[in-house]
Order: sequence, then structure tokens, then C-alpha cells
Amino acid sequence: MWIFIKTVIFTILLPGSVTVYIPYWLILGSWPNRSTGIWLMSMTGLIPILLGVLIYLWCAWDFIAAGKGTPAPIDPPRNLVARGLYRHMRNPMYAGITLILIGESVLFGSVNMLFYAYGVFLLFNIFIVFYEEPALKRKFGERYGDYCEMVPRWVPKRHRS
Repeated sequence: MWIFIKTVIFTILLPGSVTVYIPYWLILGSWPNRSTGIWLMSMTGLIPILLGVLIYLWCAWDFIAAGKGTPAPIDPPRNLVARGLYRHMRNPMYAGITLILIGESVLFGSVNMLFYAYGVFLLFNIFIVFYEEPALKRKFGERYGDYCEMVPRWVPKRHRS
């Protein structure tokens, strides 16, 4: 139960800041005041937002259940998580957060949000390449190396039927 509580606290603080608090300040006062057609079109931003939230929650659950840890770098999973969405890409949690930000940029019609989403994605990639992956290689060794060879960082491989 404690691991679940720590995950919720982390989610509110870090992903919550990235996807809610900072975007709130970026788009403050820019709720679309548009014609019905454009407003309805901007509502399509809810699709990537909801998809991103579901992806994040699924990944956080896999960290708790299979990894025996949290998404927080200070309390990471003790086991390598290679199930669920992690079978298809190495960073689905970061991809989910990026989807939320892209959805917010569509929902609010905000170019600033789109640039912010791109910047966050770049920061994620830098963090992954220069900190997270080397740390995981040290922690899990050859098993993580094999996982990296089989599973792409960002774009899932297309499986043939």
C-alpha cells in the first residue's frame, strides 16, 4: 500500500507539474472562445489526453506490480519492467506524458503548448540517454542490454502476423 501512496504523491508532484500546473500558466486565459466548429475540432485534443493518462496509469501500475517500485527516480522499480506497454517500447510512460501535452496544445489551440511539449520531449530524451539508460545498464546488466536490443526506445516495431 505504501508503494501505491508514494506513486500517487510522485504523480501529483512531477507528472502533475509537467502536464497540469505548468500548462495552466502557459495557457492561462486562453480557453478557446471560438465558433462551434473550431471548438468541436479542438475537443479532439481530449483523445490524446485520455490516451496519455491511460498509458501513464498502466505504466505506473506495472512499476508497482512487476517492478516493486515507483516511477520516482529516487524510488525506482527493483525489478526490470518488461511487460505491458514496456514489451513494445522502452519509454511508454514518457510517451504518455508527451501525448497529454500534445492533446492540451490541440484542446487549447496553443502553439506555446506545442513548443512546450516538444521541449519536454527533448528533455525526456536527454534524461533517458544520459542518465536513465546508463543507470539501468549498471543496475540490470546484460538483461537490460538484451531488452534494449529487442525493444525500441520510442517507436514500437510493427509485428508481422
